[in-house]
Amino acid sequence: MRSTVEKKSNKPRKDWQTLSTLLPYLMQYKFRVFAALSLLIAAKLANVSVPLVLKDIVDHLDVQNQPLVLPLTLILAYGALRLSSAVFGEMRDAVFAKVTQGAIRRVALQVFEHLHRLSLRFHLERQTGGMSRDIDRGTKGIAFLLNFMLFNILPTLVEIALVAVILLKKYDWWFAAVTFATVAVYIAFTLGVTEWRMRYRREMNTLDSNANTRAIDSLINYETVKYFGNERWEAERYDASMQQWEGAAVRNQVSLSFLNAGQAIIIAVGVTLLVGMAADGVVKGTMTLGDLVLVNAFLLQLYAPLNFLGFVYREIKNSLADMEKMFGLMSKGAEIKDKPNAQALQTPSAAITFSHVDFGYEQNRQILQDISFSIPAGKTVAVVGASGAGKSTLSRLLYRFYDVNSGAIEINGVDLRDLTQSSLRAHIGIVPQDTVLFNDTIYYNIAYGKPTASRDEVIEAAKSAHIYDFIMSLPEGFETTVGERGLKLSGGEKQRVAIARTVLKNPPILIFDEATSALDSHTEKAIQAELKAISLNRTTLVVAHRLSTISDADEILVMRDGCIVERGNHRQLLALDGVYAQMWALQLSSE
Repeated sequence: MRSTVEKKSNKPRKDWQTLSTLLPYLMQYKFRVFAALSLLIAAKLANVSVPLVLKDIVDHLDVQNQPLVLPLTLILAYGALRLSSAVFGEMRDAVFAKVTQGAIRRVALQVFEHLHRLSLRFHLERQTGGMSRDIDRGTKGIAFLLNFMLFNILPTLVEIALVAVILLKKYDWWFAAVTFATVAVYIAFTLGVTEWRMRYRREMNTLDSNANTRAIDSLINYETVKYFGNERWEAERYDASMQQWEGAAVRNQVSLSFLNAGQAIIIAVGVTLLVGMAADGVVKGTMTLGDLVLVNAFLLQLYAPLNFLGFVYREIKNSLADMEKMFGLMSKGAEIKDKPNAQALQTPSAAITFSHVDFGYEQNRQILQDISFSIPAGKTVAVVGASGAGKSTLSRLLYRFYDVNSGAIEINGVDLRDLTQSSLRAHIGIVPQDTVLFNDTIYYNIAYGKPTASRDEVIEAAKSAHIYDFIMSLPEGFETTVGERGLKLSGGEKQRVAIARTVLKNPPILIFDEATSALDSHTEKAIQAELKAISLNRTTLVVAHRLSTISDADEILVMRDGCIVERGNHRQLLALDGVYAQMWALQLSSE
């Protein structure tokens, strides 16, 4: 019960936060906003004037014992006012289109950039399908919110005020009183019921995101599903989520029907009272037939947008609910931030030092313990050890995806935390164990290492990685699409693309994170030669599984349980007859 109360108390604050977040985007187009509001007021003034002219036309034609004369001027004025109302409305929408679409683009870009600023920890825990659905709904909600708040709620309120003033001035105060009472009851009922049923909309959004997450996750792992014949299992999991969503959707629709019925009753009662009062005035001779037409026209003109106002308010609340999760992403702080005075790394050669580094992804799970080693500029240091020893964590820390718990990592004597992240990562190139490519062309994936590179530079990088001949043998050459995650290419081909884009980047620091462990022996030897060639005169960290690939490293570190237990070159470690020698003997016997 307490959580429900807290949610209710917090929700208005969130709504106003959302609205205030959008204001800066509107202020970027001050002239357009002012012009659109001016056109809005002009359209409403023309719209309210239409029934007044219509009354004069009816009264003019209702004159008894006098020859009828066609009120041409009034008819032309009537047509001009109706045309003006429509034209001003369309001009308003055209002027404001740039504001709406510009706000959507800027918010979407801001969310996209923020997601890239968030830490690797966030992205390892995220649910891609649900998150993408939240962003999609949120950006669509912006368009609805801006358009309907400014161009439906505001003009409807303006029109209600104008109509009430006219009724109060021209007729008995009861007309204005009934009009205001009907509007007040209608708005109170709409707000109350809408607030009550918003929980069903939020429940629908959550369940929709969950179902989408399961669907996307299953499709991404299509091959795994097929390997184990679990199509029916996946369908049942998806249907279980959709079944929950169906229940929430039904409750949402039932509550909507209740809201619509209540609104219809309120409007029907108000209209009946006002028309009855006007008809009574005509019978008593205090009002003309034109007055009856005027009151009726005002009511139709007023209650149609008022009825629409209920729909708009509901949809605005829905849009705010849709936008909550998207702006919730924006509220997540970046775990890794540049210091205000962070310096840019600029060096053609880099010496790396790990000094007494302790690190754990979670507080109760230590991964690295008192790690200290150096990689002199232009030298190669390899790290070996069993799975889970903490080898790949070294590369993540070097990229500063995480900050160390204690100790320091330095490049040329400067702590990574004192450098800008962008300049640091610009100096590092990596060939990972599992190369993931974009679902685009081979050319795009190679050029990704340096998007500004010329075509000749991309071709040279492909030749350096010994993948040029393979590319040219394909029917579409460099324009061949590699498929999602590069699945249309073999493991060796993907690795060569990864090497080519790293060559194109041309960084002073290289990381090979078990870059050949998933390849066959023949392909491994070919790629290993390419890796040695590009690492020449570069500071290189090699995380290795097969010891034969790092036997010529300047120094080899042997890790176990997050600690360095042995270090030295290949000969020295064999002479120690310790952990490394045992691993070497084991791999030799298996081969």
